[in-house]
Amino acid sequence: MNSLTTKLPPIGTLGPAIALFLACAFFSFQHERFLTLQNFSLILQQVMVVATIAIGQTLIILTAGIDLSCGMVMALGSIVMTKLAADFGLSAPVAILCGVAVTTLFGLANGLLVTRVKLPPFIVTLGTLNIAFAITQLYSRAQTITDIPDGMNLLGETFGLGGARIAYGSVLVLALYIATWLWLRETAPGRHVYAVGNNPEATRLTGIPTDRVLLGVYALAGMFYGIASMLAVARTGAGDPNAGQTENLDAITAVVLGGTSLFGGRGIILGTLVGALIVGVFRNGLTLMGVSSVYQILVTGILVILAVATDQMSRKGGR
Repeated sequence: MNSLTTKLPPIGTLGPAIALFLACAFFSFQHERFLTLQNFSLILQQVMVVATIAIGQTLIILTAGIDLSCGMVMALGSIVMTKLAADFGLSAPVAILCGVAVTTLFGLANGLLVTRVKLPPFIVTLGTLNIAFAITQLYSRAQTITDIPDGMNLLGETFGLGGARIAYGSVLVLALYIATWLWLRETAPGRHVYAVGNNPEATRLTGIPTDRVLLGVYALAGMFYGIASMLAVARTGAGDPNAGQTENLDAITAVVLGGTSLFGGRGIILGTLVGALIVGVFRNGLTLMGVSSVYQILVTGILVILAVATDQMSRKGGR
């Protein structure tokens, strides 16, 4: 009996999956459309941008940091790639690479300010949030860019699977999560991310370059924001300068609901995907029930507080 129980994963890692199952069960009784394949494929499409941003956010939170600028950096990336394609006639791949390069540079700038200037991540990313917002508005002249090449819409297109339509972008998001999970689990640089978040001083004394790890994490997060920019353009068919204003909090919500500790050093990247799905399921289910979007935001806020409170209690219990 004891050997069987030791093989079971700890309840903390199962919590997000249990919450997702209970949410799906609840909404399935509230509306007959909820359990349809078409509705689940719609949820996947709705969360793919936030889920991608949340990969970068998870990496930063694992190091005991936080990134408030992620949503606006994503919006800036989408404007850069669509403006370059619309105004200068760049091909879709080149324009997308330019957009991803800009978001990666923003991530690198965040990392340099955190590691070299020793500023708190909260303050740094609060500042770069406003900088990214201002650049986005100025560069786009607060206008939505719609004249983009067809190649930018490719990941927003769908294919049939079991009677449902699945977006190619959703498949890419799943691939990104699996690749990041393997990187964190199976490689030394991935394990260094956990070590820095758990105890940076002890990690430094073992010879691991903690500043280099942090710098790499922030730059990598910026790259993921650029991929999210590409997915946002593919899904909407435009570059929207007003996008990204709530995605930072949505991404943090997904990370926390997925079981990653805000105190760093603990969490599973696949849990973040489950957290993003929880947010998507709640919003989709409440919409089907006719609940106002204001109440949906209220529910999301309550979920975040409960998740953080649970994390803090588990930390105290583990001491």
